[in-house]
Amino acid sequence: MSLLACALVLLVALLHLYFLVLEMFFWTKPLGLKTFRNTPDKAEITRVLAANQGLYNGFLAAGLAWGLFTVQWNVVLFFLGCVIVAALYGAYSVNKRIFFVQGVPAIAAMAAVLVVL
Repeated sequence: MSLLACALVLLVALLHLYFLVLEMFFWTKPLGLKTFRNTPDKAEITRVLAANQGLYNGFLAAGLAWGLFTVQWNVVLFFLGCVIVAALYGAYSVNKRIFFVQGVPAIAAMAAVLVVL
């Protein structure tokens, strides 16, 4: 597999690990408040929901890492597809910025994987 494809898949996995940390551990902290443009009151009310969302981001990262390190490109493509769908829904339902932060790297990774298959 090309180094570029592997690097892009790893980048998407690392982004989702970062999202896990932000949503599970920093949601109510200054970094989380700033990143998600939240108020302390709203963050406290939604803390448990954000932690659950962070856990799902962790599953996406784990799936991408599993596919990458076991060289199962069908697994990588499945999880990249999941990331893209989540980014589209997030852009539609929350903020268009989500598509650029989450979706564009996943689309680039998927394109790179598909080119070398």
